[in-house]
Amino acid sequence: MEIPTANLLIALAVTTGAGLATGLGSLFVFAQKKPNARLLAFGLAFAGGAMVFVSLSEILNKSVWSFSQGYGPRLGFSYGTFAFLAGVGLIMLVDHLVPNPHERLEVDDPFFREHNAAYIKRVGLLTALAITAHNFPEGLATFFATLENPGVGLPLAFAIAIHNIPEGIAIAVPVYFATNNKAYAFGACLVSGLAEPVGAIVGYALLRPWLSDAVFGSVFGIIAGVMVFLALDELLPAAKRYSKGHETVYGLVSGMAVLALSLVLFKW
Repeated sequence: MEIPTANLLIALAVTTGAGLATGLGSLFVFAQKKPNARLLAFGLAFAGGAMVFVSLSEILNKSVWSFSQGYGPRLGFSYGTFAFLAGVGLIMLVDHLVPNPHERLEVDDPFFREHNAAYIKRVGLLTALAITAHNFPEGLATFFATLENPGVGLPLAFAIAIHNIPEGIAIAVPVYFATNNKAYAFGACLVSGLAEPVGAIVGYALLRPWLSDAVFGSVFGIIAGVMVFLALDELLPAAKRYSKGHETVYGLVSGMAVLALSLVLFKW
């Protein structure tokens, strides 16, 4: 299946933009002595709602449609469902092998006062490595979604970008307060964020010789499963942890609403 170079470049640019949002998290840390917990909770839930909505309403449907082109509607639905469950299983395995730590983001946390700088720096680097590992499937998701349909890929990239900002904070806080070096903390965030376009390039290079409706169906189904799992396992629990009122549910509903409206506009 031949794909125009322009489409590839657009998909890669969108994926890179979403990944670089990780760096914004570090800027947020540098600008404030203490992150705004309520805003963070709303943003996490917003991203979670957007991810769940686009995964179940668009990406999973893309999987079923792609499979249906070669196997008919009945088998297409079945294969799409199996691919979705495979995606859930895959990210569960990744999460088991490389747990994604969610350190407290408050800079006055006793953790930062009671441990030495070397240990805090190590925690920051381990956090960066874990988040980087989780960014590979996110980059693949954004890239293939944009490649197939920018109307789906752009909203997904927006949701992932929001999700990446608090990840940048989680990386920058321990690194910055251990080293007192803004460039070092910002660089750690950027490296983690660049895992998304790298994951997209590697994934596309591996799958390119076999691109077909069945491959697209498999990729989209797996992506949908991965995104739903990440939203339910990471984003929403983290949002609830930092909320002080109804920020989680407001963010969840707002994320779904904004994503739904954006998809409606893209279809006009």
